[in-house]
Amino acid sequence: MSKIDTLKSLRIWAAETAPEARPEDIDFLLAERLELNPSGFQLKQDLQLTPDQVKQAQKDVKKLAKGISPQYILGYSWFLGYKILVQRGVLIPRFETEELVEWALADLTTGDKVLDLGTGSGCITVALAKEAAKKNITKLDLYASDVTDAALRTSEENFLIHNVDVTVRKANILIGLEKFAKIISNPPYIKESEKDIMDQNVLQNEPQEALFGGQNGIEFYQKFVKQVRDHLNTGGEFFLEFGFSEKDQLAELFAQELPDFTIEFKNDLSGKPRMVKGKWNK
Repeated sequence: MSKIDTLKSLRIWAAETAPEARPEDIDFLLAERLELNPSGFQLKQDLQLTPDQVKQAQKDVKKLAKGISPQYILGYSWFLGYKILVQRGVLIPRFETEELVEWALADLTTGDKVLDLGTGSGCITVALAKEAAKKNITKLDLYASDVTDAALRTSEENFLIHNVDVTVRKANILIGLEKFAKIISNPPYIKESEKDIMDQNVLQNEPQEALFGGQNGIEFYQKFVKQVRDHLNTGGEFFLEFGFSEKDQLAELFAQELPDFTIEFKNDLSGKPRMVKGKWNK
């Protein structure tokens, strides 16, 4: 093995050591440890590394080679520009969910009582609160719920780090919770039949209960529509993420179960239907 003393030589070694890892995961992991942004990472391939930096990177890449997600190796991920702590048992924040937050943010008003349903790491609440403050939307009454203790512990840690005041509740969907002006959620929506085509990295690392939505992928939504009227204020709204192949199923479900709601679907930046908003016309 040739000597590892520059970022370029480290990158070559990493690709050889973790051949199954995605190149972007290797680059993300190395860049984060070296505190380089994406452009800096590409421009500083001749950067001279210290022995400690090389040692840490080798340790990290060997974990990556075993199939551990880079965010779990680092202990954090990024969401709308905010550093969010993550650990095994807690879903890694996705870029698609950033679009859901921005959509909900457009309808948010001062004083709203907001529930982040199935909060996971708490990334939605952190981003929503911070971005709302930038728009002078204040006095939000924030709630976050989840069914697992691991998620609740991690979300509370993130709320503390980002100085966001949140009431945290353990709940299965909406059971036992009160009424809200807005409900936002990235629920489990992957079909069980899609396991065979999924990234093994995701299956090995991330919590199954946060990923899979039953045989048809819409078990969460089938339960949600039965409960939502008891947990929304008059004129309240919900914002939900869903799988790109599930729009027709959900449109039928909402038309049947929520005829008194105005339902609006929205595509993500790649043009796939991924989000839905419901407004109670009461």
